Amino acid sequence: MIAVLKFFHIAALSIWCAGLVGLPLLLARHHPADDQHRYSRRRLVTHVTYVGVVTPAAVIAIALGTALVFLRDVFAPWMFVKLALVGLLVLAHAWLGHITLQVGERQGDYSTPHPAPLLVVSALTMLVILILVLGKPLVGDEILPAWLMSPRGHLLPVDEVPR
Repeated sequence: MIAVLKFFHIAALSIWCAGLVGLPLLLARHHPADDQHRYSRRRLVTHVTYVGVVTPAAVIAIALGTALVFLRDVFAPWMFVKLALVGLLVLAHAWLGHITLQVGERQGDYSTPHPAPLLVVSALTMLVILILVLGKPLVGDEILPAWLMSPRGHLLPVDEVPR
């Protein structure tokens, strides 16, 4: 069962990450001087990609990833760092949604940002997440606040995280 969840998590994650790379490039192709036909076609492609493909993949990836964390009891410090980086990807996703909405509502009255900053941030974040997941580095507990390491009066398990 866990293998199936991992498969679908990785598949959804791959689609989400591809969307975080492809959507800025799609948005960069929008030009305020486009005629109505070209504008409508590009707007439809961008909207369907964001709403119909990338966002559902993000939701599935996050939901299955959360399920895997609890099923495998992976409460290691590297996982908390990874989850913070996933939060950064969620912010990039939301920003792409904002830009997609602005482009879709304002024909000729918008300026699309240059895609390079978002591509660099997304790619570096994805790379660090991949390194964390594959390497499972020993991150010291001192990077985490004390309240995060003592859950509501219960003792934390002392067993190692299953690999």
